[in-house]
Amino acid sequence: MKSIIIFGASGMIGQGVLRESLLDSQIEKVIIVVRNPLGQSHPKLHEIVQKDLFDYKNIEDQLVHIDACYFCLGTPSAGKTEAEYARITKELTLIAAQTLLRLNPQLTFIYVSGEGADSSETSPMMWARVRGQTENELLKMPFKQVFIFRPGIIQPLDGIQSRTRLYRLGYSMLKPLLPILRYFLPGFISSTQLLGQAMLKITRNGYNKSILKTKDFYLLSLSE
Repeated sequence: MKSIIIFGASGMIGQGVLRESLLDSQIEKVIIVVRNPLGQSHPKLHEIVQKDLFDYKNIEDQLVHIDACYFCLGTPSAGKTEAEYARITKELTLIAAQTLLRLNPQLTFIYVSGEGADSSETSPMMWARVRGQTENELLKMPFKQVFIFRPGIIQPLDGIQSRTRLYRLGYSMLKPLLPILRYFLPGFISSTQLLGQAMLKITRNGYNKSILKTKDFYLLSLSE
């Protein structure tokens, strides 16, 4: 694995994945697709500023020879209709995935969903249905590998913060308790560091199932 691409690198999970990817000596090129410049500089980092994330024709020449995609882009469902939420969560994701599949059929695609996403697509919770629909469509795509990550509570490390104000408030209130909770309840709480490392490991070594939860991230952290 020499070249990877990250969508959502400005978000909390994406920042963690970006950090771990830049630290990984085996990765030679880290591409990030962002709407606005991150203002970060690194010899391995290649930033693509793309305002329209529903159309990649103008940058397709930069989306080739990629080994893995870490799709961490998402939006809160609060205040959105199902159609609005589905356009960002499902349609945008699938357009990016279809583009990458056409250009890199041997790519490993990892999608960050969420604990509670509903694969049956029948949940009374709108966000869970839409996430489940998105997961199911991705799992049908003939990439080399497709993995769905369903994290629950995530502890931001290394100075990383969520861009969502409500999440930041929640994390600040939980901050003193998170290390203790992670110790006693490792199956329920992960971290930005753990998620990033899990993505890199599963890309290289594979895994015995396609949908992973927090306990799986810990098992991956124990593997070589």
